[in-house]
Amino acid sequence: MKGDFVFAIPGDLATPTGGYAYDRRMIAELREIGWRPEVLNLGDGFPDPTALILAGAKAALTDVPKGRPIVIDGLAFGVMPEAAESLRETHPLVALVHHPLALETGVTRERAEALRASERRALACTRAVIANSAATARALEADYGVPTERITVAPPGTDRVPLVRPNTASTLVALLAVGSVVPRKGYDLLIAALSELLDLPWHLTIVGDARDIATAKQLCAAIGHHKLKPRISLLGAVSPSRLAGLYAASDLFVLPSRYEGFGMAYAEAIAHGLPVIGTTAGAIPDTVPATAGLLIPPGDVPALAAALRRLIENAEERAEFAAGARTAAAHLPTWPESAKLFSAAMERAV
Repeated sequence: MKGDFVFAIPGDLATPTGGYAYDRRMIAELREIGWRPEVLNLGDGFPDPTALILAGAKAALTDVPKGRPIVIDGLAFGVMPEAAESLRETHPLVALVHHPLALETGVTRERAEALRASERRALACTRAVIANSAATARALEADYGVPTERITVAPPGTDRVPLVRPNTASTLVALLAVGSVVPRKGYDLLIAALSELLDLPWHLTIVGDARDIATAKQLCAAIGHHKLKPRISLLGAVSPSRLAGLYAASDLFVLPSRYEGFGMAYAEAIAHGLPVIGTTAGAIPDTVPATAGLLIPPGDVPALAAALRRLIENAEERAEFAAGARTAAAHLPTWPESAKLFSAAMERAV
């Protein structure tokens, strides 16, 4: 039965990352099919909020009228087990998990163990858990003890877009990477690989918010060190219309992520008919079929350089993978389809 519910978000819903983009679009789609979500900002800094922010988030959740369902984004939910335990008796709780917090690149072993224990404790309080991919669902079942019957996979949707026209006017191969500038996205690996390909005609455009200042500084330093500034454009976050134009103007999408719970940028690249170079980490193989590009082991710079050289040099193979991407695009879920899965999980929880 559809109705009112609270969608609790850690911070500003307009934040330009894939997870927030998922939340924004899902909220809009759920409204279209009869739900009435109220967005609740839990505050900034998750999954490492200050004590004041955490206390405010708990208070805001406690103020939700009893009986009203609450969907909590996993970036916050995983570090709020006490709140989950106090709310479970009075509210139907639904966790939305983009990827387990313990799998974020750069956390120490001790921190990862603490995050895993915290998230496992919080997830035990839910009536339903919505995962963004089958890979995330498998991790939740195997490592966090979430029963299979409580998990629903509602992957990010894609919009049907005009097909990319092959670039035949220039020998310069336009590379595109899209993702927040954080350690997990592997931009350091990409720069190291490209530094070995100075003999080839390429230009890289990186689109992504500098979420991690230290990583952004390291990225700029690496570009300068390898004397790649003329060949790399760092655009930061851009509007959806400009991003669509960049997809259309590019020849090859590349992102050597160390882990992805889903990887919306890979799906968007495929939707635009771009060949893809990615890794075998997390859910990426579920999103990028072998007919649409090359996947290499995460963290393997020589393999990444070899894949880049292969596709930069071979326009015919790029065209074959582009055709494979266009075929795969027809099988990607749409946002309305994903919203129906999300809605069904909500109805079971309520």
